[in-house]
Amino acid sequence: MYLSILALPMFGSAVAGLFGRKIGVTGAHIITTGCLASSAVLAIVAFYEVGLCGSPVSIELFSWIDSEFMLVQWGFLFDSLTVSMLLPVLVVSSLVHLYSISYMAADPHNQRFFSYLSMFTFFMLILVAGDNYFVMFIGWEGIGISSYLLINFWYTRIQANKSGIKALTVNRVGDMFLSIGFFAIFWVFGNVDYATVFSVAPFINETAITIIGLLLLIGAMAKSAQIGLHTWLPDAMEGPTPVSALIHAATLVTAGVYLMLRSSPIIEYGPTVLVVITWVGALTAFFAATTGLLQNDLKRVIAYSTCSQMGYLFMAVGLSQYNVALFHLVNHAFFKALLFLAAGAVIHGMADQQDLRRLGGLVNFLPFTYTAILIGSLSLMAFPFLTGFYSKDLILEVALGQYEVSGNVAYWLGTISAVFTAFYSFRLISLTFFTVPNAPKGDYLHAHEADMITVIPLVILSIMSIAFGYVAKDLYVGVGTDFLSAALFQHPDHISLIEAEFGLPLVLKLLPAIGSLFGAFLALYLYHSVPAFTIGLTNNVIGKALYKFLNGKWLFDMAYNSYIIGGGLHVGHVISKVIDRGVIEMVGPYGFTAVLTNAGRSVGSYDTGVITSYALYIILGLISFIFLLFAPVLLQSGAVDSAFGGDLGLILVYLSALVLLPTAKAASSS
Repeated sequence: MYLSILALPMFGSAVAGLFGRKIGVTGAHIITTGCLASSAVLAIVAFYEVGLCGSPVSIELFSWIDSEFMLVQWGFLFDSLTVSMLLPVLVVSSLVHLYSISYMAADPHNQRFFSYLSMFTFFMLILVAGDNYFVMFIGWEGIGISSYLLINFWYTRIQANKSGIKALTVNRVGDMFLSIGFFAIFWVFGNVDYATVFSVAPFINETAITIIGLLLLIGAMAKSAQIGLHTWLPDAMEGPTPVSALIHAATLVTAGVYLMLRSSPIIEYGPTVLVVITWVGALTAFFAATTGLLQNDLKRVIAYSTCSQMGYLFMAVGLSQYNVALFHLVNHAFFKALLFLAAGAVIHGMADQQDLRRLGGLVNFLPFTYTAILIGSLSLMAFPFLTGFYSKDLILEVALGQYEVSGNVAYWLGTISAVFTAFYSFRLISLTFFTVPNAPKGDYLHAHEADMITVIPLVILSIMSIAFGYVAKDLYVGVGTDFLSAALFQHPDHISLIEAEFGLPLVLKLLPAIGSLFGAFLALYLYHSVPAFTIGLTNNVIGKALYKFLNGKWLFDMAYNSYIIGGGLHVGHVISKVIDRGVIEMVGPYGFTAVLTNAGRSVGSYDTGVITSYALYIILGLISFIFLLFAPVLLQSGAVDSAFGGDLGLILVYLSALVLLPTAKAASSS
């Protein structure tokens, strides 16, 4: 059963990709969606067996690398962390497949699209189920190339080309550091198997742990779009909307957080790494929340909310609250998939229009879609008693409950980010559904709700966004739960859940929720009641500069293009043209060939046919042979003891003869 969970998506992808013309569009739909749905059902069974019944499963298939000091197995591990990840990945992916049947109906390349989607899910399953870092890396690289293929699915569009290349290139930066981290793990621990590495980790030097932890962090930052390596995420919106839902909810951006969670037994012993992770997460949450305030693209606003939520997850990891991070990761998958799929329904129903400034007044045209986006937005802003409320506010509480500087910074930045999140969520709802209609009349005449096959995923995700957090709270983060005790490691010194639950002032616990409600009502008031006043805020110098800065995404892209890309291209040119094709070739193959050729020509030129030259060669050979025979005696007795006399004279005569050899050769030849 467990291998079937991994094999079914691969089978669906292979059939749709290789035999797409044979089975047709409908056949590709049925096979890929059926395989994913079957895999999701099996994952729910595995969640019951492994997670609820407490019986983890380890499967060793065969040896992959069997070297002198290195033994890597093709093996898979199903513990409570793995099955917790399988649940959102497969459920969301199945619903995205189902949703795509209608959404991509008019596209001529359905078989290719569904093959890529299933391949994306398959590599994510390999990533979360592998029992060592090398198998994880196979999945890690697989989801990278799958995301490139899906973002660039409409490859005739230049912007899709640029976005796909950008996503792949930025991820390669993180992958480089991650590869170095894996080599460092092998060098320090002598193995890459989870069981071996984690059991040895408590006895390893803290400096080595810190270096490994930082290398893993940079790899995770690129995949999970943390500040500095986030620039690919908003551009990834060029792909079809189902792709955006899959990337943001279940696969690509969650891979970095999963790496941090899986590596908890390592990074727990590196306090410096934990502090860095906390700051990275807090700054990312704040940066992405402020950037999302003034974006005008429907999908890009939701993309920055993903970036912000990933910041919350990294904050939780840095605070050593791995179970809270996993809980929010699962919750986030459901309401973020709901937001993207509902946004896709808006775009589909409004002639592919996704500029917020050209929408409006849709609440009467798309009431079901409005309800879905409202549920997803309320859950995202952690409205009380919805799914996001049970995990998002808990992250802020455990940050404050540590009574440390980094914890306090994380709490306040996270609280401010929560207010901004509520503001831009309801700004999106207000501009899309409530304000004056700004789209052409024809778009409203043809506006339509999604069909039933699209409604089903939205209904299921809406239910999960409302109820899953309440149902699963005690399992993941309840006081005394041992659900994740065998999969995640938390040092006893870092436990602060009891303090966060019972020791904080009530006003500080309620502050994020109060701030979120204030941000939501402020957005509705500014964009629905006094839109003219809101527009006028950019008429002064400060407002205009602030709008340009936030709408320009903190000018990260401009800084990279101005100061880093040019220098990087110059360095690459020097390496390629001067070092690779210059120094290395001169010293390496070209230089070696030239030296051998010239040496051969020089030796061949000694063959003159003159008997006196041959006699000279014979004499020099005899002298060389005698010199080599008696060199130890000569150097020990005479050459060291006497400065310019004795046996050193013989050596000088020999060297003089070698110097005069070319002259003698030239004279004989003339």
